[in-house]
Amino acid sequence: MSLIKLLSTLFFLTLSFHASADLSPLQEPSKKQGITLYNQYKTMSATALLTVAAESGDDEAQYFLGESLRKKNHYMNAEAREWYEASASQGNLYAMIQLGRSEKDLCQFSNDCSPTTKQPIDWLNLAQNLAKPKAEQGDAEAMFIMYQLTIDRDWLEKSANAGHAIAQYWMAIGEQEGNGIFLLPWKRSESIAKWLKASSEGGYPKAMMAYVAVLYKEGDMVGVRHWLEEAANTGEQNAVSTYGAYLTHTPDKVGYPLDLVKGYGLVSLLKELDGGGSARDYLEVKLPEIEAKMTPEQISQANEFAKKWKLTHPPLSFFPEKLSH
Repeated sequence: MSLIKLLSTLFFLTLSFHASADLSPLQEPSKKQGITLYNQYKTMSATALLTVAAESGDDEAQYFLGESLRKKNHYMNAEAREWYEASASQGNLYAMIQLGRSEKDLCQFSNDCSPTTKQPIDWLNLAQNLAKPKAEQGDAEAMFIMYQLTIDRDWLEKSANAGHAIAQYWMAIGEQEGNGIFLLPWKRSESIAKWLKASSEGGYPKAMMAYVAVLYKEGDMVGVRHWLEEAANTGEQNAVSTYGAYLTHTPDKVGYPLDLVKGYGLVSLLKELDGGGSARDYLEVKLPEIEAKMTPEQISQANEFAKKWKLTHPPLSFFPEKLSH
């Protein structure tokens, strides 16, 4: 997959179902960086940047601002709900679904909900009324949204067959968990691999990593090397760190030629995740392990490589589900 096609695919995967408002040269970078931080689980940092674009009326920024506020507070408070409703009022189906999934909001406990606020079921009905006609016309994303609304696996399969990469990924995951009827055990494995391959070719990073695991189990190291590199090119944080470790042969598990400079540079990129949690523990062990094999000049070259990589590749991301819980 070319880098231009990859970037186009990743942009598509972050789009709202409804078109967003035009943003100024100041607002657009704020929205982009806000979504980047959100995808790195930095919801507190994302909030201020997303607010810039959300206040301009951008429905996607409003949605992700609602998501950031809800996750920061661990529930949907009045402020988060306000931004979801602003987004939903512009036709954003993802916002409608999140409003429909909400149960007890802060305003309900304090009895100060706005009298114009719709009930959760009203938002779900509205989302379905908008999505179903498009789904019936063959819109793959609308089919996936219908699956989210109804949990009807037929909609998921229709979306997957229509080429929706995320639906294809969830078809594979469902079959791994026992969904579907297969008379022969290997037919299930073949179907899982088929869906993961299709989703990977559609540019979905989580599918690429799952497909790498399938190929590794099958002993297809050529396929493993290809798709791990493709996943790293998307910015998927686990792929970047794993690809870097394998390039430095710490360990050498899939047969990449030794490349200490590139590998160290890739692993060092995880520092931008602020080194929190497992990332900090990983870097404290992995970077010294690689450094022990390098000269000071190679380390300097690796740091320069990391800078160039950041300029030419998408930012690191955990790729959280857009409709998160």
